[in-house]
Amino acid sequence: MAYDFQVTQDSADPHTLADWWAETLGWEVEPSDEAFIRRMVDEGYATEAETTTHRGVLVWRAGAAIRHPEGPQRAPRVLFQHVPEGRRGAPGTEESVSERRHNRMHLDVRIGDDDRAEVVARLVSRGASRLWDGQQGPYTWVTMADPEGNEFCVT
Repeated sequence: MAYDFQVTQDSADPHTLADWWAETLGWEVEPSDEAFIRRMVDEGYATEAETTTHRGVLVWRAGAAIRHPEGPQRAPRVLFQHVPEGRRGAPGTEESVSERRHNRMHLDVRIGDDDRAEVVARLVSRGASRLWDGQQGPYTWVTMADPEGNEFCVT
């Protein structure tokens, strides 16, 4: 039996990071169902503390998801879930590169024929960090970190 999956990324600020990744990939942030959230709180299934407001919209505090504009048949959903602890080795921390915990899994953003230098520069201007350039045989990529320090590659 084949299973479906979503990619889940721990995050200090899931709604802001979901916005960042949606813009980066040209995807959509899943809309919030404010009426459903309000009903869950009103009926006692959730508390006000489990909600927050993001960009003027009532949302679940625990996370935000993005999806490919063509739907789940095109690419898996990406969920950004709130975790209280920060990422070890994130930009702005005092750990050296050798002490950083690297992602065991990461996204490769495949940009096709777009100019890699332009894409990387645009991502840096939006808060990403350029970490290093990689090459294996004829294949090259740029390893970067999103605004929360999660590594990804631009290929």
